[in-house]
Amino acid sequence: MASPSQWLAGARPRTLPAALAPVLVGTGVAAHTVDAVWWKAAVALVVALALQIAVNYANDYSDGIRGTDEDRVGPLRLVGSGLVPPEQVKRAAFLSFGVAAVAGLALAVTTNPWLIAVGVLCILAAWFYTGGSKPYGYLGLGEVMVFVFFGLVAVMGTTYVQTESTSRDVVLPSLYGAIVAGAMACAILVLNNLRDIPTDRESGKITLAVRLGDGGTRRLFAVLIAAAAAGVVALAASTTWWALVGLVVVPMSGRPLRRVLSGADGRALIPALAQIGMAQLGCAVALFVALVATA
Repeated sequence: MASPSQWLAGARPRTLPAALAPVLVGTGVAAHTVDAVWWKAAVALVVALALQIAVNYANDYSDGIRGTDEDRVGPLRLVGSGLVPPEQVKRAAFLSFGVAAVAGLALAVTTNPWLIAVGVLCILAAWFYTGGSKPYGYLGLGEVMVFVFFGLVAVMGTTYVQTESTSRDVVLPSLYGAIVAGAMACAILVLNNLRDIPTDRESGKITLAVRLGDGGTRRLFAVLIAAAAAGVVALAASTTWWALVGLVVVPMSGRPLRRVLSGADGRALIPALAQIGMAQLGCAVALFVALVATA
């Protein structure tokens, strides 16, 4: 029987900045361009966090029953380690999806009913990342979907539910913010998959990292950091130059980037995952403060 601390570890709290960051950026854009609706921002945060926890438990379940996590290098997996029966982890995933669905429904009925369809797509994307007979995470498409849902949908959706605007002056800054959040979320996934290349290749999990190989994956990680920095500059140009404080992402990404480019692998990459998560969060907080303060 897993302890509460092991269930918490299974929820992978170090991945939660990937859920918090887009809500901060999207809310900052809303506040600067039109106005922030703080209760909607809070509900959007519940949706994002619940979906992140749900996908973490869903991945634990799906990878565990496939045997992908049997020789895992990274953090604890509840099913792969044998601590928890698969059905209990699956139930935890569905419970988290339920929380996200209820909170998302509240946003949809107070904004626009078509957002229900977006919510359904988010849940399906979360489950079929490693679930189902042909999970797209095993086909090298994980980074694409992370950019779409943790970048474009999360940031632009957060902005839209607060502003209900599709004007160019709102959409463009939101898009640039989505590039920042999406690139950093992808960087976290790329780093995670770089660490797992040997075990993923052996288990038949063909991630983008497995397709690109060790060297190509390391270069992609550097490109994503550069893309996030470029997104910050574009966002600043379309809103306020104070948003350039978001370039804090560059020095904060320095240590994990050096670790990646120096050839670190396996357990040596675990600290880099925490560092890049903090870089994403630090950038989002900086952008949020700059945009809200200059609204």
